[in-house]
Amino acid sequence: PTSAQVSVLPHSGRFCYTLDNDLLSPEQRQFYEDNGYLLIRSLISDRDIERFRKEFTRICKREVKPPGVMIMKDESLRSQFGQSEKVVNKVQDFQEDEELFRYCTLPEVLKYVECFTGPNIMAMHTMLINKLPDSDKQTFLHPMHQDLHYFPFRPASRIVCAWTAMERAHQDNGCLVVQPGTHKTALKPHGYPEWEGKTNKLFHGLLHEDESIPKVHLVMEKGDTVFFHPLLIHGSGINRTSGYRKSISCHFASSECHYIDVKNTTQEHLEKELQEMVCKKYNATSVELKDIWNFRARLVQGERINL
Repeated sequence: PTSAQVSVLPHSGRFCYTLDNDLLSPEQRQFYEDNGYLLIRSLISDRDIERFRKEFTRICKREVKPPGVMIMKDESLRSQFGQSEKVVNKVQDFQEDEELFRYCTLPEVLKYVECFTGPNIMAMHTMLINKLPDSDKQTFLHPMHQDLHYFPFRPASRIVCAWTAMERAHQDNGCLVVQPGTHKTALKPHGYPEWEGKTNKLFHGLLHEDESIPKVHLVMEKGDTVFFHPLLIHGSGINRTSGYRKSISCHFASSECHYIDVKNTTQEHLEKELQEMVCKKYNATSVELKDIWNFRARLVQGERINL
């Protein structure tokens, strides 16, 4: 149960992107309506963040091996640092790790999520990002993109990402960068940017970025959490410090969302790439995109309906 009492239908007049609730103020709802994101300060406790940090370290050292987890590394650093957090850039799909998945079930997170999704909530996609120091190579610069590019389910307005800073995030260590208001645009074509030697698997970006749209750097303190729409254009900068900028996130969706067929759409090439990766990892001959997402998805509140 959460403290937010939510109507499952959007407000008939003023608000399209949030549901009627008793948690968000009219000013907060209007800000999300206009900008596509909402920053909540000091939402997650230091105690919880330290628990997530310790579990991340255990995964890096292979002291625990959660089923299905995808660990992304900079292999060039392994000879220098071995099996440690100084090599791992991202732990993705941690839905089977009991400790990290606690993030997706925290009442203080879900009460806000419910304002966007309604009461039946699925955790669809999980990540702990450890942005490595990267001042020269720019290896882990994530180009500007829309998260909906990765998702074969709709409607977009019932999907929201919760992204929590595990330490201070600022321009020097590669904080989130957003283009306010772009959540009102359509899903745009994505692909690998033309950065020779600087692209990572599945780090897709906009093929045609509109540089005239203003960008906002989201400077966040430890425990601050931003909720944002899956069509909001965003990315993250280069970590020019010697430290490791960590964040933990989950994309949530209403279980009343439905899967779509991405064939003959701008998402089709992503489907093929993801299927190839999963088949290689699990030595499978074929796999359906819907099955991949069914494996990732977990109910965190309410009733599982479609997803």
